[in-house]
Amino acid sequence: MGDSSNNSAFGKLSVISMRGCEEITAKIDWYLRKFREGYENEQSYITHIHCPRFGSGEAKCIIDETVRGHDVYIICDMFNHGITYKMYGVENRMSPDDHYQDLKRIIAAISGKARRLTVVMPMLYEGRQHRRTARESLDCAIALQELVNMGVTNIITFDAHDARVQNAIPLSGFDDVQTTYQMIKALSRQVPDISFDKEKTIVISPDEGGMKRAMYYSSVLGLDLGMYYKRRNYSIIVDGKNPIEAHEYLGRSVEGKDVMIIDDMISSGESVLDIAKMLKEQGARRVFVFTAFGLFCNGLEKFDKAFADGEISKVFTTNLIYRIPDLFEREWYCEVDMSKYISILIDTLNHDETISNLLVPAQRIEKLLEKLNAERQNG
Repeated sequence: MGDSSNNSAFGKLSVISMRGCEEITAKIDWYLRKFREGYENEQSYITHIHCPRFGSGEAKCIIDETVRGHDVYIICDMFNHGITYKMYGVENRMSPDDHYQDLKRIIAAISGKARRLTVVMPMLYEGRQHRRTARESLDCAIALQELVNMGVTNIITFDAHDARVQNAIPLSGFDDVQTTYQMIKALSRQVPDISFDKEKTIVISPDEGGMKRAMYYSSVLGLDLGMYYKRRNYSIIVDGKNPIEAHEYLGRSVEGKDVMIIDDMISSGESVLDIAKMLKEQGARRVFVFTAFGLFCNGLEKFDKAFADGEISKVFTTNLIYRIPDLFEREWYCEVDMSKYISILIDTLNHDETISNLLVPAQRIEKLLEKLNAERQNG
């Protein structure tokens, strides 16, 4: 890691937490101070801001400390519905649009005084509206262009729904970071008897769109790969999309094997639970779900039932976005902490060093597997 006395630092470091990101930002700040020499005497890197609301619902941003000439990193969660504000005396939950407006207010308050400005947006705002299939808006591309035009130098996101949306800002920084290493490490800790033998474990993509993500897991772990594809009814539209009529499986038999379902996010969770049920009907031993972002838009009851029925064993999601409090009480839930990883990215970038090896974790996964094999042989 870089140290605080190193003159190669790009600029004095400032980390700004948007509302709802205070917990993970505090962890990131702790790691940053730990990485750097004399961290016990080092002041916090957090720059405090607040976005007060008027009674009408309008708002503004106020930055409490100077950021002139600083290397600024804004930590944001566009999907934190646990944050509220009052409008005309009525309590309202903040929507992704509300968070996005606050992000722009922060950038506007900085007023171009920062030397470099990076937005750490783990789940990309409007990331699912990344391409045009009819006469419709291209919200993600518009948002990226808007942020760049406001002076954002780089955007860091995690497990993007489709990273090709970066083509909207081809001359600006856009880093799509994988959570693969942390997920595999968490699995090995939570399920000590897991075997990364292709005769005992298989990787499954829940749809054709997630194949690239699942292929990476399959390749680095040396496991076989299967896929479900969604048979949709294209004659009707429900809630803005064509409803799924059935999931069809392509791949080797899952009978007697542990199954790793790899996805980028859980929204309602209906698709992944349908697939988990079908996998158990096909004789799968245990089903583990891996997803960077657990939204659980329709609550946890269906997951509780699936766990009780033995259809899922564990669900792994990160702390990159807001998690509803009830989630931590669930036996099937496993949280994957990404705060140290983000702090390493920030520390490396602040010293103008390459993050290529951090974006592609194949070598670290290989070392982890070697370590696990050695422990099992000695154990």
